[in-house]
Amino acid sequence: MKQILQSFKTGITELAELPTPTVKPGQLLIQTTRSLVSLGTEKMLVEFGKASLIQKARQQPHKVKMVLDKIKTEGLIPTLETVFNKLEQPLPLGYCNVGKVIKVGEGVIDFKVGDRVASNGQHAEFVLIPQNLAAHIPDNISDDEAVFTVIGSIGLQGIRLINPTIGETIVVIGLGLIGLLSAEMLIANGCKVIGYDLDDSKVEIANSKGIIAFNPLKGNDPVNFVNNKTNNIGADGVLITASAKTHEIISQAANMSRKRGRIVLVGVIGLNISRADFYEKELSFQVSCSYGPGRYDDNYEFKGIDYPLPFVRWTEKRNFETILQLISSGKLVVKDLISELVPLEDFNKVYGDIGNSKSIASIFKYKEINSPKHSIVVNKNNSKFTKGIIGIIGSGNFTKMTMLPALKKTKANIKYIVSSGGINGTALAKKYNISQSTTDYELVLDDKDVDLIMITTRHNLHAEMVIKALNKGKHVFVEKPLALNNDELKEIEESYKNSNGSLMVGFNRRFSPHILKIKSTVADAQMNIVATMNAGNIPANVWVHDMLIGGGRIIGEACHYLDLMVFLSGSKIKSVCINAVGENPSENTDNASILVKMENGSSGVINYFSNGSKSYSKERLEVFSQEKVLIMDNFIKTSGYGVKGFSKLKTKLDKGHKAQFGQIVKKIKQGSVDLIPYDELINVTKASFAAIQSLKEGSWVTVD
Repeated sequence: MKQILQSFKTGITELAELPTPTVKPGQLLIQTTRSLVSLGTEKMLVEFGKASLIQKARQQPHKVKMVLDKIKTEGLIPTLETVFNKLEQPLPLGYCNVGKVIKVGEGVIDFKVGDRVASNGQHAEFVLIPQNLAAHIPDNISDDEAVFTVIGSIGLQGIRLINPTIGETIVVIGLGLIGLLSAEMLIANGCKVIGYDLDDSKVEIANSKGIIAFNPLKGNDPVNFVNNKTNNIGADGVLITASAKTHEIISQAANMSRKRGRIVLVGVIGLNISRADFYEKELSFQVSCSYGPGRYDDNYEFKGIDYPLPFVRWTEKRNFETILQLISSGKLVVKDLISELVPLEDFNKVYGDIGNSKSIASIFKYKEINSPKHSIVVNKNNSKFTKGIIGIIGSGNFTKMTMLPALKKTKANIKYIVSSGGINGTALAKKYNISQSTTDYELVLDDKDVDLIMITTRHNLHAEMVIKALNKGKHVFVEKPLALNNDELKEIEESYKNSNGSLMVGFNRRFSPHILKIKSTVADAQMNIVATMNAGNIPANVWVHDMLIGGGRIIGEACHYLDLMVFLSGSKIKSVCINAVGENPSENTDNASILVKMENGSSGVINYFSNGSKSYSKERLEVFSQEKVLIMDNFIKTSGYGVKGFSKLKTKLDKGHKAQFGQIVKKIKQGSVDLIPYDELINVTKASFAAIQSLKEGSWVTVD
C-alpha cells in the first residue's frame, strides 16, 4: 500500500510503499477513499522536519537537557547514535480519514465489512483503527463531506469546554479550517460569533457563513472591535484556534473578555500569560485536548473500554458522531470549504509549498485496490539465503537502536522484519538490507527457510510468539522477559520439550567484557553482590507498568540482574524477598530492593530505583568475594581492589549486546542459539515472578 511519510531527519515528504497492516482484536482494517490534510498541524510537522539540527534543538529545549544528561552517563558517541536513530524514524501524516471496512478484528461488535466509516486514520490506502476511534457515516453524507469529521471534532471539543449558551458572544481567533468549523457550530448553538484572521479569503468565507469577521491588518484592533460589538461588555468566551508563536494572542483574548469570561486554547500559541490580565477579571483558561475524553487513554482507544455515557456524555467517538449528525442535518456545511481534490499520487501538489499554501481544505482521493498485500520485497538483492536465516518480529526502539546495529556487524542473514503498521519495519529493512517487510508474523513462522525467530515485541506477546515458534520447530531468541506469569512459562516449557528448536533470552549483560572480567576474577565462589539500577522515571500511563502488557519493571528489566547473580555465582536462585517504598509498597515495582539467596550460599541485593538523578550512572554492580572487591560502573569502567594484577578496565559503554548477537549469529549457523543454559533461563524467570509474589505477601518466597 501507499502512505505519506515525513522524515524528521531530511525534511522530505514521500509517498512510501508499505505492507498493509494486519487486523487485530478490537480493530478495523479500512480501505481509504478520502483523507483530509490538516494544514496547520501538518505544516508544523513538515517545517520541523526541514529545520536544521540547531533549529530543532531550539524548538525542544527540554529534549536538549535529556541529551546532555545522556552524554554525561553514556558518552557522546552512543548518545549521538541514539539521537540520529530517533530522527530517522519516519512520521506518518494525517488524521482525517474516510473509507470502507474490509476486515473486523475479534471482539468488534459495532461494525461489519462494507460499512462506511470516518476515523482518525492517516494518509494511507489502508488504515488499522480501534473501534472507539471510528464512526458510521450516514447515507446522505458524501465521502468528501465525511472526511471533515475528525478535524471538526477538535473544534467541537473546544466548544464543549467553553460551554456556550444561547445568546452569548464567542470570539474565534484564527479562521483556518478548525476555526471556520468551530464558528459555524457556535452559530448553530445560538451564539453571536466574532472571528478574525490575517487572511482576507478566510475572512470572506466566515462572513458568508454569518460570522462577524475581520482582518486586524486592515486597521481593526481586535480588542476594540470586540468591545464595540458587545457594548463594552466583552466576549463571554474566546476560542483560540490560531497557530502562531506570538504571546500577543493570549493577551488579546484576556483583554477582550468580560469579567469571568472563559478562554479555551485549541491551537498552538505563545503562552506568556499576564497575571494582571486574568486576575482582575477572574478569567478561566483551559487547553483543549484533541478530539475529547478518551484521547491518549489506552484503555479507551486500544482496549475498547468505553466511558459510561451517564458519567462522560461526550467521548471522542461521540464527538465524531455529533459532527456527522450536524453535517447530515445541514447545520454544518463543509462543501464550500474544499479548496482542492487531489489524487494521492499527486501529494506534492499539497506538500510542495505547504508553508505558503492558502488552501482551506485539501482532500486526497484514493483508487480502489482489490487485494491488500501484508508483505513487500524491499531488497531484491538479498533474496538468496543459505544457513542461519533470521526473521525479526518487532521493530521498536530496541530493534532499531540496539539489535540491528549489532547484527549489522555480524553479516547476519535477515530475511524478514515484522512491524505492526509496516512503517518502522520498512524503514529498517531499507537501512539494514533486509529482504522483506511484513505485518504478518505468521508468514515468517510458516517460512521453512527461516531458522531463527527473534522476538522484540511488547512483553505480553512474548510467550505466545515463543510457543508458536517452538511449535514450528524454530530456534528462538526473545528479548526479556520470557513470559509474564507462571501459566505462560509452563506452556513455554511444554513446547520446548516437544520442539527441535532451541531458546535464548536476551540477558545481554552477562556477555559484557566488564561482567566477564568479574566472572574470571571471582570464579563461582560464594559472594555478596550489590546491584543498583538508577532506572529513571517512566510515566504511570506507559504500557511497561501495565501488569498484563508490560509486566512491570521488575519482571521487565530487573530480571537482568537476577540473571547476573546466577551467572556470577554459578548457582541458581533459591529464594527472594522484596521491599518497596511508598504508602502502598505492594503496588510499587519502580522503587524496590530485592534480597536474593543463591543455592550455593551466595547472597545479593538488587536496588531498582526510578527516583534518582539522570546525571548519575544508570547501573552499578559491586561484588565482594575472597577478600576481593570489584566495582562495575555503568558498563564503562570496572575497578578491582585486592585483585592481583588487575586494577581497572575501561571501555566505551558496552552492555554486551554486540558480543551476544555476534555469538547468536555464529551459533545459529551451527543449528542452535542455546548460549545460556535452559534451566538458568527458567530459574531467572521464576525468580522474577517470585519477587512480585513477595511484594504482595511481604515475605520471603522460595523459587520453585
